[in-house]
Amino acid sequence: MTSSSASFISLLLVSSFLLGSHLSLTSAQATPPLVAGLSYDFHATNCPSLETTIREYLREIFSSDFGVAAGLLRVHFHDCFVQGCDGSVLLAGSASGPGEQAAPPNLTLRPRAFVIINELRNRIHRACGAIVSCADITALCARDAVFLTGGPDYRVPLGRRDGLTFATRDATIANLPFFGSRVPTLISDFARKNLDVTDLVALSGGHSIGRSNCVSFVGRLYPTRDPTLETNFANNLTRVCPTNTSPGLTALDVRTPIYSTINTLST
Repeated sequence: MTSSSASFISLLLVSSFLLGSHLSLTSAQATPPLVAGLSYDFHATNCPSLETTIREYLREIFSSDFGVAAGLLRVHFHDCFVQGCDGSVLLAGSASGPGEQAAPPNLTLRPRAFVIINELRNRIHRACGAIVSCADITALCARDAVFLTGGPDYRVPLGRRDGLTFATRDATIANLPFFGSRVPTLISDFARKNLDVTDLVALSGGHSIGRSNCVSFVGRLYPTRDPTLETNFANNLTRVCPTNTSPGLTALDVRTPIYSTINTLST
């Protein structure tokens, strides 16, 4: 994107194609308008191997570590939701303070996802020169994380510029949705980014792959179990997290933990 602070086109694309592929939206609904400065063929001439390089490398990575697909998707979301899809979540801290990765909501971002993005950056820059932004690479990684885990494929407009500054700790916390938020709060959080309830539902489909730490949900188990939890499901969670300080992990979708399934969008 020509302006590093105003891009949600990537999230809108993820949202539109996850939802559109399942609900058969019209083409007008399924594809958001391009932001000025972005195009689908931005690197067609100066780096024609870009998308193939990323997809084939990720295919190789996922063959031995499917879990990092969720990590790449999450990095992209955490980048876009703070100050636009500008790659600022990738920046290290400086004398002015710690980078976005040091903020509490980002402490559980998967380290290997950052390693993969950096390796792809190096490969692409060796092949094409330093002309492809990390923001574009991150957006393409998110797209391929969806596709290579069984979700829909979609075109990604390119041409984003990398941000040169990162958000403060407080700004990062203020912009990222809290995992314990209830629906009205999430709707409000998304509305501040000009995203609606449809976007919220579709992007929540990203949680059909990956795993969750106990800390994300033990508040619904201890000291008193949330009565709205289905009994067998709650019992399974209790086995994974026997105390409110358990360090365990559980699949976000226990039925198909390594595949992007979005059946919830049809209900």
